[in-house]
Amino acid sequence: MFGFLPAPLIGLIAAALLAVNTLWWVPILLLLAIVKLLLPVRALRRRLDPALVRVAEAWIACNSGWMRLTQKCHWDVEGIDGLDPRGWYLVNGNHQSWVDILVLQHLLNQRIPLLKFFLKQQLVWVPVIGLAWWALDFPFMRRHGEEVLKKHPELRSRDQEATRRACEKFALIPTSVVNFSEGTRFTPAKQQRQQSPYRHLLRPKAGGIAMALSVLGDKFRAILDVTIVYPGGAPDFWQFLCGRMTLVQVRVRSLPVPRHLASGDYASDPAVREAFQQWLQQIWHDKDQQIDSLLASRRR
Repeated sequence: MFGFLPAPLIGLIAAALLAVNTLWWVPILLLLAIVKLLLPVRALRRRLDPALVRVAEAWIACNSGWMRLTQKCHWDVEGIDGLDPRGWYLVNGNHQSWVDILVLQHLLNQRIPLLKFFLKQQLVWVPVIGLAWWALDFPFMRRHGEEVLKKHPELRSRDQEATRRACEKFALIPTSVVNFSEGTRFTPAKQQRQQSPYRHLLRPKAGGIAMALSVLGDKFRAILDVTIVYPGGAPDFWQFLCGRMTLVQVRVRSLPVPRHLASGDYASDPAVREAFQQWLQQIWHDKDQQIDSLLASRRR
């Protein structure tokens, strides 16, 4: 609709629509969250969870609305049919940009339960939206680098326990747990620093997905392996708002939950840890080849 306008003006319009949409829905979320917090009986508090989810889904649907108005992007998507909005899913994907989150929300909203992400503790202070994440019980994690963990190994068990508590909350109502196995956004510099064996990906980390499966493995209907490709290069958030993302390719594979791994002790059993890592590395190998094929098909 606004494609004839200069890109910076489109960006300002999109940013304004995003802000208005957020400022409309977040106060409703917070009001419900405060009521939930004040209710003395846990059973009553749980009854408010579906209402909170519906508000979040309405916010995402409105985001999709302004995206259709302001973006001229072509969406090349496969694998999202036949999903169950009432089933639990573990969504595992590659990560290149903050735009990945909007892409996932746009494509999967109401096809599967509300997506919930593990977030860095600092993000709770993001104006307005940090409060929304808190109201929706998104888990905020204190992530420590390997150097810190070597000096203070007790922090590793604290991180694992915090992850476990968060996953136990997800068991209460149908939820889609999102895990970016690379642990950070892909850049060529990070790829080189890691000496990653993959052309388009960083090395995957199995700890997060192993913890989610150990707590919720009996509830997950499937693992959704999501591959996101931006043939024109991964846009940053402002480039996305300006309509400079002209094509995104998304492929979703529904994988069975590896029950034999989910029942193992990833933290303490080296054999289970090795098997988990090999399983995830095979998924990453296939994903890297798929990205190669998608990019090659655009060059022909």
